[in-house]
Amino acid sequence: MIFKSPYPDVEIPDKPLTHFLLERIQPYGDKPALIDGPSGRTITYNQLAGAIRLVASSLSKRGMKKGDVFAIYSPNIPEYAVAFHAVSLIGGINTTINPLYTADELTHQLNDSNARYLLTIPLFLDKAKEAAARSNVEEIFVFGEAEGATPFASLLQSDGQLPDIQINPAEDLVVLPYSSGTTGLPKGVMLTHRNIVANMAQAEGITNFDLVTADDVVMGVLPFFHIYGMVVILNMSLAQGATVVTMPRFDLEMFLELIQKYHVTRVNLVPPILLALAKHPLVDKYDLSSLKELTSGAAPLGEDLAEAVVQRLGCNVIQGYGLTETSPVTHVCPNFPGKIKRASVGPPIPNTEVMVVDVATGKPVGYNERGEIWIRGPQVMKGYLNRPDATAATIDSEGWLHTGDIGYVDEDGYFYVVDRVKELIKYKGFQVAPAELEALLLSHPAIADAAVIPSPDEEAGEVPKAFIVPKQEITAEEIMNWVAEQVAPHKKIRRVEFVDQIPKSLSGKILRRVLVEQEREKAAG
Repeated sequence: MIFKSPYPDVEIPDKPLTHFLLERIQPYGDKPALIDGPSGRTITYNQLAGAIRLVASSLSKRGMKKGDVFAIYSPNIPEYAVAFHAVSLIGGINTTINPLYTADELTHQLNDSNARYLLTIPLFLDKAKEAAARSNVEEIFVFGEAEGATPFASLLQSDGQLPDIQINPAEDLVVLPYSSGTTGLPKGVMLTHRNIVANMAQAEGITNFDLVTADDVVMGVLPFFHIYGMVVILNMSLAQGATVVTMPRFDLEMFLELIQKYHVTRVNLVPPILLALAKHPLVDKYDLSSLKELTSGAAPLGEDLAEAVVQRLGCNVIQGYGLTETSPVTHVCPNFPGKIKRASVGPPIPNTEVMVVDVATGKPVGYNERGEIWIRGPQVMKGYLNRPDATAATIDSEGWLHTGDIGYVDEDGYFYVVDRVKELIKYKGFQVAPAELEALLLSHPAIADAAVIPSPDEEAGEVPKAFIVPKQEITAEEIMNWVAEQVAPHKKIRRVEFVDQIPKSLSGKILRRVLVEQEREKAAG
């Protein structure tokens, strides 16, 4: 059974990404486009458009050609947008890199993507130089100034003349973010100009949705190297004429301070930040009344946690869903009163088809039946860079992208994402979704944070084990009994370990494999 979007299809502009954006931002003139939260440094829409053209011109004069790869290894700052779109304007490909990467991880991405240029900040220059020396990088640029790197600001000294470059939006890549996909090491996700422009047009085509507008101030707290921050926060907000306040790294106190200072109206975030907003005492010290809406993505959000934030802050909380491989958005929950289901990621966005497929039989299932979510639409990636095997394993011959996520759809056409295929716990043949148990645990007042993994067990194969960050005194037995009262027997938590913190990626996903590896080592020892 194919579930189609309830919204009418939209026309996708046949334009390169930055041409599309520059047209859209023209009316906003001297309005602030980007503000560096900590310092207040501001780039207006006019300055943004001008800087993109000047830097693009300089890069072209330095020998950058269409198809060359430009690596950005930087935290969120306003100039990130300038660099990204300057590269895009002349047909270059951005590969965006996690600023927390080690020199070895950076080297791997530079070599895998065959990057010619690398842009970073002074703080990361040593790692950048070490990695560049082991790759084909010809020049290192730096925001600010540092010895041994070309100041990014010097690229603004230009006549702004651009070469005549023909970009084929449907074929030519604009960005190469890295994702593990459903398995293994990070792979380059080939996203074309059309993929990103399509996703922006699709978001605008959602009819029962209060979209970002020019009146909004949006917090750029999620990293721009990650597809969620790059497309949803940076590009979609700028295309609507909103003001984006950037944060170089997440710090709860600074986050709250910036919301208060800049009267932030919308924030795209991840469940761990929502958890802090629901439970941390610091929140009460700030005026957050400007907030209209928080949108959660990148990991499943429990209904109780969403509701707790709504009650505490008095703003709306909704979920969306997507992947790096889908540029990223495929689903978003409507945000009109009467249409919101807090536990759901909502129906598919325009031009998007979805199937839910039984993992064991490979056959499509109907309403309220769990299976792997498959997606088809113009936002689906071209493939993984130099990995035809991985591409074929992810996108089938009919164009369906196999997400690796387990979910179901209710009778209203709203989707729910409950877990990852590869993260399911197999207890005596029964499948247990860790995310479901985590959402339940987080609703307990004595629990600050939680992660659930499969723990090896001779009799059952695997049992659910919870790692708990306690908020107040509670015993393992109390936790196990409390969960047992609310779930089917096979879902019971059978082991508990108390920890100081749960390992998470920069985008907020629980690094379950880290906990799983530790658990296996313990079992082997």
